[in-house]
Amino acid sequence: MKKIQPPNFRPRLATSNGSASGLPWPGADHASRFKQLVLPHLDSAYNLARYITRDPVLSEDIVQDAFVRAFRAFGQFRGESPKAWLFAIVRNCCRSAQAAAASTRLLAEVDEAGSEAQHDPTGTPEDAAIRNAEIGAVREAIEAIPEPFREAIVLRELEGFSYSEIAQITEVAMGTVMSRLSRAREMLAKLLLPSPGPEARMGNPERSAK
Repeated sequence: MKKIQPPNFRPRLATSNGSASGLPWPGADHASRFKQLVLPHLDSAYNLARYITRDPVLSEDIVQDAFVRAFRAFGQFRGESPKAWLFAIVRNCCRSAQAAAASTRLLAEVDEAGSEAQHDPTGTPEDAAIRNAEIGAVREAIEAIPEPFREAIVLRELEGFSYSEIAQITEVAMGTVMSRLSRAREMLAKLLLPSPGPEARMGNPERSAK
């Protein structure tokens, strides 16, 4: 599965005169540690927001808001996984944005990974078309499953979080996380794998006759 990468997106955390909101920021050491520990997870945060909302433009606003909140709250960070801590904030921002929005638009942009595959000098146009079709099919399948299961599969398979970290981010029991992942994989298998033909469903008649 390929990650959706934000096109040249970076959060606008501060200006030379202070924050984007006009309020004073914490000190330089605070900003330096935030840049070192949290900022590297920007693309992954956007990836999560985009899969949850299925709206690339809204996701930029969500991640912008999440990084401002994270920077403000960074003094409360106590050394746990900075990525998991950030993702919990992104997830809450997604919920707030979805509650305020009347509806969300379906994804219309071409996956950057698919674009790269089109320009792969080592493959033929036919190879690129096949890869693009596979990437698109996986992305559409993930977007088609219900949100709790979509969220779980993105956090586990695309972002590599452990079960305990996913439980922390989504604020549910680890057993629920495991159940959601199992259901999500079953849903994706039904959407992505070919259905068995009538002979496979009915069994081999020659074998049955023996």
